[in-house]
Amino acid sequence: MKKKMALGIVSALAVVGLTACGNGGDVVKTDDGNVTKDELYEAMKDKYGAQTVQQLTFEKVLEDKYKVSDKEINAEVQKYKDQYGDQFSSVLAQSGLTEESFKENIKYNMLVTKATEANTKTDDKTLKEYYKTWKPDITVSHILVGDEKTAKEVEAKLKDGAKFSDLAKQYSTDTATKENGGKLDAFGPGKMDPAFEKAAYAMKKKGDISAPVKSQYGYHIIQMDEPASKTTFEKDKAKVKEAYLASQVNQENMQKALKKVYKDAGIKVEDKDLKDAFKDYTSSSSSSSK
Repeated sequence: MKKKMALGIVSALAVVGLTACGNGGDVVKTDDGNVTKDELYEAMKDKYGAQTVQQLTFEKVLEDKYKVSDKEINAEVQKYKDQYGDQFSSVLAQSGLTEESFKENIKYNMLVTKATEANTKTDDKTLKEYYKTWKPDITVSHILVGDEKTAKEVEAKLKDGAKFSDLAKQYSTDTATKENGGKLDAFGPGKMDPAFEKAAYAMKKKGDISAPVKSQYGYHIIQMDEPASKTTFEKDKAKVKEAYLASQVNQENMQKALKKVYKDAGIKVEDKDLKDAFKDYTSSSSSSSK
């Protein structure tokens, strides 16, 4: 089960190098003329300058307010490595990224996420309303196969008494989970393929096993390991707050948070060619959520 590669607001962080280009000298020499650092800088600034100066500026401001550790970044990157396996490097390359630039994107996304969460109301009235439809995280194991015939074969063996974990190791094509008996990390609504999520949440008891479920990845047999357990608002409040904040980290609210950051930071663009770099953050149409 793969989640979408998080590429951040700027997907080509290699262009950050433009900040170091405008120092004179040549970057390419030919018999017919040279390409200077100044020419490269101007060309990159024209194509990527606005996006890059946005990210560099916001990152500098946000780093002063919020902390993202190397441990947090590496842990997030490792999730993608586990999910994409041997394809991780090629997926990065297809997106024009290296592992280091991907880490920079992860860091920036985490900083913006923290700013967005800080800009979100989490009073009891808001959380109680959210609690009415909130679904706790669940933990399941799954066996992923490529076709319905194989899925039904696995289903028949489970009904005959075979161990789920043994069949996961034997049949599952999900290389990130098969050696662990198919067990997935806990997840909540909106985190998985819709068909997979619906089937998983339909199971109410530990040990329940689904019929074959078709998703964008293939066919799954799902086993419930830890079902949803909703108690009272007071007891669940910490989890409810965490889930609510996660649900509010979307493009619209991230934009609102960055508008507030821009307003509070006293940002002034000195380069006339980049004077419109922050035009999306200067309108008064969106106000803070907090």
